[in-house]
Amino acid sequence: MWLLLGLVLMLLPFYLEAFWLRAGLFAMAAAIGAIGLNLLTGATGQLSLGHAFFLAIGAYGYCVFAGDPDAGVVGFGMPPLLAMVLAVLLAGAAGGIFSPIAGRLRGAYLGIATLALIFIGQHVLFNAHDLTGGYNGRSVPPLDILGFTFDNERVMVASVPFQAVEKLWYLGLILLVLGALFARGILRSRPGRAMNAIRDHRIAAGVMGVPVARYRGAVFIISSMYAGLAGVLLALIFQRTVPSYFGLILALEYLAMIVIGGLGTVGGAVLGAFFVTVIPQVLTRYSEALPLVSAPGTGGVAPGEVSRYLYGAAVVAAVLFLPGGLVRLPAVLRARRARRRAGTTDTGNMEVPS
Repeated sequence: MWLLLGLVLMLLPFYLEAFWLRAGLFAMAAAIGAIGLNLLTGATGQLSLGHAFFLAIGAYGYCVFAGDPDAGVVGFGMPPLLAMVLAVLLAGAAGGIFSPIAGRLRGAYLGIATLALIFIGQHVLFNAHDLTGGYNGRSVPPLDILGFTFDNERVMVASVPFQAVEKLWYLGLILLVLGALFARGILRSRPGRAMNAIRDHRIAAGVMGVPVARYRGAVFIISSMYAGLAGVLLALIFQRTVPSYFGLILALEYLAMIVIGGLGTVGGAVLGAFFVTVIPQVLTRYSEALPLVSAPGTGGVAPGEVSRYLYGAAVVAAVLFLPGGLVRLPAVLRARRARRRAGTTDTGNMEVPS
């Protein structure tokens, strides 16, 4: 089944139009960032409201490292692949600077501390014009790997024109698979068990010999690097970075992703990311055919607002009725069928009184 799914995903750029490929790319980038946040919040129990800050570092870091020095903003003109790696490392370094705080705070206190990162980041993004381009943002240099450029120049593959979206589709797939496998390896190994112990009972984990502060700081750095990688991929998809995108709403959307999909699991992060990311785009696409939904400013409810209502309701439903998230839904359905069968068997074996 996994091989069949992989084959289908590899063939999609040959059959789908650009809208659906772009929606899938946004979901892949969101899934990479959500995996990192799930390692931090779902597996280790550290509430973070500053994930969007590290996405912005990854996106703008790539632009600065790979940008043209003569474009009117700061740019070092590095090879794009090197710039991508450095942007991810820069996001990890920013997480490392904050990790001593993350290692000592927990719960709502850590959430408030990370919330401050959003406000600091927004102030810098809007006012550091030479670095970020200010309100208008800055253009994103196309990625180039071994002479293959991920730009809009057409490349014919099996009589199908491949442009930036089709090319980036395969890059997003590779990055998502590698990120998911790495996170899955962490969760199934000794560090993953230590992270779960910290989440379930911090004091007991410390008594058993787990260095709680060190693990919390390390997970925060890893989560920041995932966010940086997601930010780079988002920048390549958008082809322009805008400061207003990396705000508090984006951070809350990432929390919604991991709650809806399932806390502490890689599959849950991917499912939640696809749910939260694709719904607004589908509603925007088919707003004319949906009741009460219309384009912004035309009198109805905007698709973005409807999507927030939907995944807001999904968060409440997941917390109340499906605590494990969407990833646990198949197991819950199987358990209900098993109980139903067991109840039917017991009823059939009952003796009829004379």
